[in-house]
Amino acid sequence: MDNNKPEIKEITKDTKAIHLMDGSVYTISSNYKNDDSLSSRLTFTNSWESDPAIVMGKEIVPHGHNNDMPQVIRRVMDRSNIGPGILKRKIGLQYGDGPYLYTEIVDHENNIIRKPIPDAEINAWLESWSFDRYIDIIVTEFMYMEGFYTRFYRNRTNKLSADQLAELGAMGITSENKILKLEAVQSSWARLGWPKTPEKRLENVDTIYVGDFENNCFRSGIASYPVWKKQDPFKHAVAMTYHNLYSFSRTFYSIPSYYGTLPWLETASDIPDIFRYLTENGITAAFHIHSPQIYWDNKREQLEKKYEDETDAQILKRLEDVKTELFQRIAETLSGKQNTGKFIQTVDFYDQDGNLCSWKIEAIDQSIKDFIEAQIKISEKADSAATSGMGLAPSLANLVTNGGLSSGSQQLYSMKFHILTEVNKPEKIIFQAINEAIAINWPDKAHIKMGFSRKVIMKEDEVAPKNRVTNNV
Repeated sequence: MDNNKPEIKEITKDTKAIHLMDGSVYTISSNYKNDDSLSSRLTFTNSWESDPAIVMGKEIVPHGHNNDMPQVIRRVMDRSNIGPGILKRKIGLQYGDGPYLYTEIVDHENNIIRKPIPDAEINAWLESWSFDRYIDIIVTEFMYMEGFYTRFYRNRTNKLSADQLAELGAMGITSENKILKLEAVQSSWARLGWPKTPEKRLENVDTIYVGDFENNCFRSGIASYPVWKKQDPFKHAVAMTYHNLYSFSRTFYSIPSYYGTLPWLETASDIPDIFRYLTENGITAAFHIHSPQIYWDNKREQLEKKYEDETDAQILKRLEDVKTELFQRIAETLSGKQNTGKFIQTVDFYDQDGNLCSWKIEAIDQSIKDFIEAQIKISEKADSAATSGMGLAPSLANLVTNGGLSSGSQQLYSMKFHILTEVNKPEKIIFQAINEAIAINWPDKAHIKMGFSRKVIMKEDEVAPKNRVTNNV
């Protein structure tokens, strides 16, 4: 270590530790994110849907500011200790007992109820293309992205052999054009084509592109597929659709309902790294310095204007140098007896949405117990905020609230309310492609649909004693 300067070490990508000559340590959260979706752009003051992106010569609708929304969410979830578990629980609540075929009937009280209706022909068609794997993928894609892609394959009867025609006949499919199978395409591998009409609407998209967009399709190339239309289902041998839950004021892609909680998930993910770093080094932080993320966004914009010919990597390197120099000056001002009476001046300002942005320098009590308790409270708040934003009650997410787990009755009523309000619309979207294909392949069976089966959950005192779960071996 330079005897004249403090040493700055990285804890996480956004958190630094400054070791001073007197042995004290500061932790600093710069809150600057390389992922654009986690920066000040969370204010949604600009949109990635305003202009097309060019990939391999094709005009596409970018998914995220850097056309990497699926990768951004994946990176956040990979580091989160609660995010994947919450979404897995939501997938389980959605899936219930699994898919089944049904028809809707009206009972004597005018209630619409589902009646299971097994059908050998439809089941044979579903099994022929492993529909259970398709459903597994699209349910997961929907819960993470609130949208998913499906590829439709039409049978080409003029090129089928007699054996293939006989096989189709066994499934109740004649030699006429039919939907042969459906296939899920991961969101990281698919993008909507930019519409050719002046009005930007999802309905005006006529092409979907498939390729390795995470790597700009350099090795995979890019394939073009026409958008499948149920009004003319056999126009193309292979076509694609994008099924999604509409997001307010969004033209093309859906925005996950938990998008605004991603910073909370990031915050909760940083805390274990801070604990591990401090434990391994046997030190306690003296100060924690918070800098507003929009401050670093503005710094980056200034560097981009000053060094227009440099790459993103070079700009980020310059930004890191600016951070390091600034943090060293702050550390030198706060440390040492010779600095008694000195002060640091900062300027508060407002962002474009009128939110106050200010620097904060917090002295941390040198009691490690207090520091740990403070971090745990932050973690608990982050967990609670993330769970609420992800649309799942804490009792269903197995989170400890108010010092303990939720009671059985809380879990029961939370589950009933969730099933009543959160599963019907997603289920309709998830099975839209399958149900449209069934209606096209078997017009006389258009009343048969597929959905998820779920048991009616009752309290223990509503269950007959002979049917209750016991501890008898």
